[in-house]
Amino acid sequence: MAYRGQVSQSPDPATLPPATGTAEAPRASGAGLGFAVAAYGMWGVLPAYFLLMAPSGPFEIVAWRILFSLAFCAVLLTVTRGWRGFRALLRDRGTVLRLGAAGAFIVVNWTTFIAATLAGHVVEAALGYFINPIVTVLLGVLVLRERLRPLQWGAVGLSVVAVLVIAIGYGRPPWVSLVLAFSFGAYGLVKKQVGGRVDAVGGLTLETLWLAPVAAGALVVLGVTGLDGGIALGQEGWGHALALVGAGVITAVPLLSFAAAARRLPLSTLGLTQYLAPVLQLIFAVVLLHEPMGTARWAGFGIVWLALVVLTVDMLRAGGRDRKRRRLAVSRKGNETAE
Repeated sequence: MAYRGQVSQSPDPATLPPATGTAEAPRASGAGLGFAVAAYGMWGVLPAYFLLMAPSGPFEIVAWRILFSLAFCAVLLTVTRGWRGFRALLRDRGTVLRLGAAGAFIVVNWTTFIAATLAGHVVEAALGYFINPIVTVLLGVLVLRERLRPLQWGAVGLSVVAVLVIAIGYGRPPWVSLVLAFSFGAYGLVKKQVGGRVDAVGGLTLETLWLAPVAAGALVVLGVTGLDGGIALGQEGWGHALALVGAGVITAVPLLSFAAAARRLPLSTLGLTQYLAPVLQLIFAVVLLHEPMGTARWAGFGIVWLALVVLTVDMLRAGGRDRKRRRLAVSRKGNETAE
């Protein structure tokens, strides 16, 4: 999401609709690309990690993920000497409330993704992250009143067709995909509104701090009632326990890698690498988990991929125009200075 204390907020994956270039995009670097591949690669193999946590149910996994993420973030704030900045963040009531909303959206996303993984619906989850960039663009129109270019509208229209094709093939809408896409899109929208006031570690710390009482309460309910299989931590051996404890690390480390990439790569390059995660999830689901891919699924995915190609072409064209305008502006300024 930047790390040495008070570093400005880097873009969140969900705030990366491949839409426009940035005003001061950094040049691509090998290190930046490596960090981006590491971040999206880790997100891409998360289904395999969550399967290691069985027989824990999704609610227990999410609860421990929240609590151990909070603990890991506390360690990071200590190591990076970020507590002063975090205390300043707590005094900004508007930002605190917005990050509380972000926490609510991300917990919906986490719970849905883990439940889908454990239930054998990784293909449907991957579809959600394929359509997320388009949902992000759509939310920009609905919430921020942004104006879309024709190719962007074309990508949105293709995505709607893809969802309809898959829904007809399923006999129902792909609810898992839609919940994942819209919850992550809403999360990114909130993070974008927060902007540069929050560094990545401080933001994640506050989000999980909001969620920690709910997570603790959920564990108490699971332990008392036995719902969702009860609490498996401590009952399934050291390997299982370490996997649950490691949930905090696997939540924060990709975010840190992403922030490192965001500081080194142009937004356009970073936007393109985000497709690595759902591609890996799809391969994992089809090749290793042997989830079915019927004709309707392949057709729907094909239309989504076409929409992403359209969106990417539009992004590259818009970025090229922005760079050309900047060069012309610099050239005019230089001429005026010379005169």
